[in-house]
Amino acid sequence: MKLDNFINRPVLSTVISILIVLLGAIGLISLPITQYPSIAPPTVSVSTSYMGANAQTVLNSVIIPLEEQINGIEGLDYMTSSATNTGTATISITFKQGTDPDMAAVNVQNCVNKAQGLLPAEVTKVGVITQKRQSSMLMVFSLADESGKYDQQFLENYAKINVVPQVQRVQGVGEAMVMGADYSMRIWLDPAKMALYHLMPTDITGVLAQQNIEAAPGTVGERENQTFEYTLRYKGRLSTESEFENMIIKALPNGEVLRVKDVARVELGRSTYSFSGKVNGHNSVTCIVFQMAGTNATETVQNIQKTLEESQKYLPSGIKIVVSQNVNDFLFASIEEVVKTLFEAFILVFFVVYIFLQDLRSTLIPTIAIPVALIGTFFALYLIGFSINLLTLNALVLAIAIVVDDAIVVVEGVHAKLDQGYKSSRKASIDAMRELGGAIVSITLVMMAVFIPVSFISGTSGIFYRQFGITMAIAIGFSALNALTLSPALCAIFLKPKDEDKQQKSTFISRFHKSFNAHYDALLGKYKKRVLFFIHKPVIAFGAVAVGITLLIFLMRATPNAMIPSEDTGTIMGVVTLPPGTSQDRTEQVLAEIDSLVRSSPAVETSTMISGYSFIGGQGSSYGSFIVKLKPWEERSLKQGSTIVAVQLLLKSLDVFKNAQVLFFQPPMIMGYGVSNGFSFNLQDRTGGSLDKFYQVSQEFLTELQKRREIQSAQTTFNPSFPQYMVEIDEAQCMKAGLSPSAILTTLQGYYGGLYASNFNRFGKLYRVMIQAAPDKRVNIETLKNVMVRNGSEMAPITQFVTLKRIYGPDNINRFNMYTSISVNGNPADGYTSGQALEAIQETADKYLPVGYSFEYSGLSREEQSSSGSTTATVFLLCFVFIYLLLSAQYESYLLPMAVLLSVPFGLAGSFLFIQMMGGFNSIIPIFGAASNNIYTQIALIMLIGLLAKNAILITEFALDRRKMGMSITWAAVLGASARLRPILMTSLAMIVGLLPMMFSFGVGANGNRSLGTTAIGGMLIGMICQIFIVPALFVAFEYLQEKITPLKWDDTASTEAEPDIEQYVRK
Repeated sequence: MKLDNFINRPVLSTVISILIVLLGAIGLISLPITQYPSIAPPTVSVSTSYMGANAQTVLNSVIIPLEEQINGIEGLDYMTSSATNTGTATISITFKQGTDPDMAAVNVQNCVNKAQGLLPAEVTKVGVITQKRQSSMLMVFSLADESGKYDQQFLENYAKINVVPQVQRVQGVGEAMVMGADYSMRIWLDPAKMALYHLMPTDITGVLAQQNIEAAPGTVGERENQTFEYTLRYKGRLSTESEFENMIIKALPNGEVLRVKDVARVELGRSTYSFSGKVNGHNSVTCIVFQMAGTNATETVQNIQKTLEESQKYLPSGIKIVVSQNVNDFLFASIEEVVKTLFEAFILVFFVVYIFLQDLRSTLIPTIAIPVALIGTFFALYLIGFSINLLTLNALVLAIAIVVDDAIVVVEGVHAKLDQGYKSSRKASIDAMRELGGAIVSITLVMMAVFIPVSFISGTSGIFYRQFGITMAIAIGFSALNALTLSPALCAIFLKPKDEDKQQKSTFISRFHKSFNAHYDALLGKYKKRVLFFIHKPVIAFGAVAVGITLLIFLMRATPNAMIPSEDTGTIMGVVTLPPGTSQDRTEQVLAEIDSLVRSSPAVETSTMISGYSFIGGQGSSYGSFIVKLKPWEERSLKQGSTIVAVQLLLKSLDVFKNAQVLFFQPPMIMGYGVSNGFSFNLQDRTGGSLDKFYQVSQEFLTELQKRREIQSAQTTFNPSFPQYMVEIDEAQCMKAGLSPSAILTTLQGYYGGLYASNFNRFGKLYRVMIQAAPDKRVNIETLKNVMVRNGSEMAPITQFVTLKRIYGPDNINRFNMYTSISVNGNPADGYTSGQALEAIQETADKYLPVGYSFEYSGLSREEQSSSGSTTATVFLLCFVFIYLLLSAQYESYLLPMAVLLSVPFGLAGSFLFIQMMGGFNSIIPIFGAASNNIYTQIALIMLIGLLAKNAILITEFALDRRKMGMSITWAAVLGASARLRPILMTSLAMIVGLLPMMFSFGVGANGNRSLGTTAIGGMLIGMICQIFIVPALFVAFEYLQEKITPLKWDDTASTEAEPDIEQYVRK
């Protein structure tokens, strides 16, 4: 089917475009919206608790047996584990990108089952939980008591019974974690009274096992010809405090019975007292909602919000739901920003095209092409399963320039024919398309070829490139379809042949057009002279190419690498670590002071505080965390960006709280890679030595690391100097008294550690019954004197068999890939990228880490380190190879494509030049962000390779046509270049002007937009200026060589056809 058909049948052409738009609109409505495509690798977490055990015990008895089994599981990338003094054990297993999360969870569960036999009985009783985790927090909300009427315990359980179950049922919620404890029936023992009646904690456990039970007594009168049948019921488990108080322990010699209330106090309390929270100073309970892998984040958050609004109606008076972090806030704000940029670009492009084409009809044609191609793209995205995210939207902003491009080439071609004196616009369109059809197809193939190698990269950066590249390639495909069908048809209808005789009215616009044309003609004349100059001095042209390539390599090396520029997401996280051994009450006092300092900042909207838990350090009484929600972007000035606020809060708190380690940081840009936005790595002790020695090595290493100028901060929450007592048992004394060491330890655990003794039902849920000495009976080590153990009929003080020795130890022990590890978090210094920080860490480690100690990255740093440098270089090379091969096939020559390829490095060097300039401005006014070669930059560069090659193809294609008509090589080059100067200037300027709003964007997502804009504009501007002079010279050189090898076949063009062409270009 020839292209003439589309020109002769305009209805067919318009129908094709309308169909594309309709399908695109359907795609647009159906596509899910997310911030980034699901990038985070699948993670499975295994967790359990060992009541009353310290970190070392948990490590030896729980974590090591589990890790031994899990290690080496299919698809494992790395494994971290943590054991704490509160008795919790967690292992987090991160799999390689692309592993099926469900399969991973099943495999881990099988490994855990294998290890069950090796775990302590207390742990198997509590159970080991395996669950697939997406570490991406969707939302953090709190129930805050603004009236002061309710206690922490009521809030926590109200949330767990009435709010959280509904949130968990929302489609897409992986887990809803409440930072609080369940109800628990607390039996607070009094050791002195217990001793009086010759009792030990195990006796109480025994009583519970006998009396707090569910039973199935059966039925009476079954069959046997009875009229009625009765079911026997037993009252079952106890459920109220008074029922537990009245349980009978034993009968006393005087005929009375001893009840639980005689030796203990019973209350409905909390299963653990290690958490508490506040929102804006009010009591609260915080809940963190995590996303299930592979679900639509936006939709899930919207559904959670609906659920919470519904719950708010039924809350007791004075309780309010406060949302302190919500992924959608940043997402919608940044999408709005990108859509705004799209419109700005659209309008700017319209103006540039109008100035060049000088009549509204011509300008309408490229303008119609934009929405057709962009909207059509959504349908294709829907088919291949992509989502609307920041990457695909940014790709569309960049695609605007390319889409206009194809249409402009067509309109320009038809205009040139009409200028030559064609009287019928239909004939002009048909002839122009015969000339241009080949060029458009080859441009499209080249542009798409650039984005094909991109989709082969693996890992996280691969997903970025793929989403971006494929979206661009689709938009380009649609734009070419437009340029071959709709644009020529519209040209035939809209454009009018020139009427030489008609006198034009003199208006401002016509005068402007006249002077614009006069200036352009003068410019064209000068341009031809300059082109001839370069053609006659090929040494200069090739010298310039060499300089361009050298400059590119130099600037590329000088620009530091980074993964994703960090943005202001409107949330700041904080962690507080107090000196080892600080009690929970003291911690809460300090946290309250920090909280008031945070709330005094004018940029802060809400401040959520959690005590007893740190995002980085884990659980423990000396830890606390903050989630600070900033006011909406439009209410904050440039000086109140999240980075600046975080640094201000950090400096203020360091100033005021000398004995607390306070850290404020931004959450990570990509969810699912740890907590903080900086770098994270784990120091490993491969020698199996003592923790104290390891701690000393780590402190020396961190001191050296902090001296590096690339590092703003690097610290660890690990500390092996928590005050502890070592319990030493005198076995000889035990044997003499007929006691076993385990009986002594069980007694200690029953009074001090607490025993999980039984269960009870209430509020439609199942809770634990815990026994432990009353808090006031275990305030210090002196209270041990009141604890007695039974040997036969006597009660002996436990201090006879036990001595306590003061020691120091850690409150949690971490392992990374089965070696004891210390995790380090930190941030690169201002003006330095994460890539430079990673290099600094590597250099410091090579120099200062002793033999037997090593380090491994985790989270996003691991991704960045594994995907840096080499892949990008390979991708660029592949792009060049693809373009070269395509052009060789088209020109039937291995030499001629060199004219195109050698002109591309200028533009790429230009990009890096602009990036460095922006970095330079940033050091004067710190609002532009540091110069970095991040993922956005690399994507823009790949797009530039295609665009610059396209400009060069237009010149060589036309020059080759002129050469085949029989002109000399030199004149063919000069005339080919001057014929294409106008469309090249027009498309390049359209792109540069269209992307200006991106280059100077402030506001949400500004850093990514700025990287894209700066790279694209710098490359396009410098690339275009160099290309229009160098490409004709390269064409002459390579065409000359080519004709030496294979003589040219002449087109037998009738001289009449070539006349207007020759005439037009010789006139000037």
